[in-house]
Amino acid sequence: MATLLYIHGFNSSPQSLKAQQTQSWLAAKHPDIAFRCPFLSPYPDLAMAELDAALASLADPIYLIGSSMGGFYATWLAAQRGARAVLINPAVRPWLGRDYLLGPQANHHSGEIAHIEQRHLDALRNWEVDPLPRPQDLLVLLQTGDEVLDYRLAEDKYRACRLVVEPGGDHSFQGFERHLPAIHAFFTA
Repeated sequence: MATLLYIHGFNSSPQSLKAQQTQSWLAAKHPDIAFRCPFLSPYPDLAMAELDAALASLADPIYLIGSSMGGFYATWLAAQRGARAVLINPAVRPWLGRDYLLGPQANHHSGEIAHIEQRHLDALRNWEVDPLPRPQDLLVLLQTGDEVLDYRLAEDKYRACRLVVEPGGDHSFQGFERHLPAIHAFFTA
């Protein structure tokens, strides 16, 4: 059975709207695809270890969806596993210009407090993928109104990939559920 691994962003969780929309849509339209969305640590080393453990328990085919920081992680995992991935407003070089993340950070869903230090941001360099080995395996969804990340950085990094750039919107990617049929088609093509 195929599995879709949804990778939420920093300070998010499996309760995020996009994760819930994806899970509900798959259950209604494609119950033959299992859905997994582990709750990830805000600390990069732990988050990547959690993702590696989740992937180790899954059989191919595996599809990846990553949002924001989850898109950064999904880029690495897709390159390592030879998997297809959909990236939603992905973080690009998240160790740069993210000083606002230093110090205490509260998870939007659980309220859990993490204390982010510079070493946590610096660790993200370990998962940079440049150049992209198989750009045809990535579908990137961007909205120009993203108030957290500059969409142009992702537009440049992923220019060789299949790109969907929508005017307006925001970091949460307004209207995400509209793209679920196209995402399924991308994975199963």
